[in-house]
Amino acid sequence: MRTTARQERSAITEFTTMETRRQNSSKGWLARLRNLVPWVTKSGFALIDQGVISGSNFLIGILLARWMQPDAYGAYALAFSIFVLFSLLYLSLVLEPMAVFGASTYRTGLRRYLKSLLWIHTALTFVIFLTLGISSATVALWGHAPGLSGALAGVMLASPCVLLFWLARRSFYLEFSPVSAAVGAAVYCAILLSGLYVARSIGRLSPFSAFLPIAVAGALTTVLLYYRSWPTLRPAAIEVKTSEVWQRHWRYGRWALASSFASWVPAYIYYPLLTSFWGMSQSGDLKALMNLVAPMQQTQAALSMLFLPYAARLYGERGESAVGGVTQRITLMAVAVSALYWAFVIPFRGEVFHALYAGKYTGVAHLVPAIAIGAVLWGAASGPSIVLRAMGSPACVFAAFIGSSVISLTVGIPACRYYGIVGAVWGTNLADAGALLMLLILLWRRKKVETGWDVGKNMVRPVSVTD
Repeated sequence: MRTTARQERSAITEFTTMETRRQNSSKGWLARLRNLVPWVTKSGFALIDQGVISGSNFLIGILLARWMQPDAYGAYALAFSIFVLFSLLYLSLVLEPMAVFGASTYRTGLRRYLKSLLWIHTALTFVIFLTLGISSATVALWGHAPGLSGALAGVMLASPCVLLFWLARRSFYLEFSPVSAAVGAAVYCAILLSGLYVARSIGRLSPFSAFLPIAVAGALTTVLLYYRSWPTLRPAAIEVKTSEVWQRHWRYGRWALASSFASWVPAYIYYPLLTSFWGMSQSGDLKALMNLVAPMQQTQAALSMLFLPYAARLYGERGESAVGGVTQRITLMAVAVSALYWAFVIPFRGEVFHALYAGKYTGVAHLVPAIAIGAVLWGAASGPSIVLRAMGSPACVFAAFIGSSVISLTVGIPACRYYGIVGAVWGTNLADAGALLMLLILLWRRKKVETGWDVGKNMVRPVSVTD
């Protein structure tokens, strides 16, 4: 009898324990789901924000390709690639370091920190404005490319406004609040497309006037965003000096700047090369083809804006143990989204070209599967690239992209010279594959090295990399 009673008590205890574990497990899954909902929501608004911006840029590229002659559109494409080059300067020295330092070091002093960034913005955009103005005047006096001087003048006017708009949008991500950024993106898109339609309606559409609605939309939307965001920023709890902010941004951003320039080479070097070897219309053909890549590039940019400060904070709290999981999640997300997109576009590429370009540029539609390969490879590279930056190792990203640029120059230039746009596309693909491979190798090596970098205490640089 005693044995039976003891067995019954043991069975009851075991059942109770199992039930408790089951309930705790259920509560654990519910807690995880509740914690996941805010991030899904934030990610959704980040994608909406960047999706609206990328959608407007994509639509502009399509409309201008339909409304302009190939030479004029080629001038616009070349000027836009130069704007991208200068925007990399701003992205590397202002926006990317802001995502890291604003989410950690200056988190309790965002108002003063953003004031310092406005002064830095003024200095950098003055240099960009002056350089583009001189370039436009030089092309007008001695150049032979029709419309390029006007396109450069348009970029000169648009650059300060657009870059300030980017700064205003990125400030909301420091508080993980992309909702207001998405609203600003919608306003920007509405003003931009309205201005472009007016320019065409009055017969004033040109490589110069195509950039004017961009400038107006950027300026007006920036005023709206700062009006919404400035009162909500917490008063500064720390002292913030502009000189100190610049020093930290420069220490971090010098490597990010070098890697950005290196990444520009395989993506945009073929516009001037094709213009030189084959004429301005070939640049228009390449731009028409690469317009299909723009939605995926902007999606990756949206994820980067959200995940870079998150990864920086996570690395500061957990160290190397957080690296593998974050890299895997970002990479798989980027590859899956890109693969789904191209699975829809590739089978209907002929119809897509006819619908977008009204029968123009169909001669390059057969290259869509080739550019899809490069786009997927580039998407996969975004995971290790974001994590390396969050770890304070932009020098590693630079090393990967400089290797990619070397591949692009040594293989791509001869291929472009002899095979035209086909050589340009496959030269880009080889460079993207090289970048992905090198990023994965450098991330693996970086995880094995103790850098002594403490996010919470310093947030300046990884000593073993930059020194």
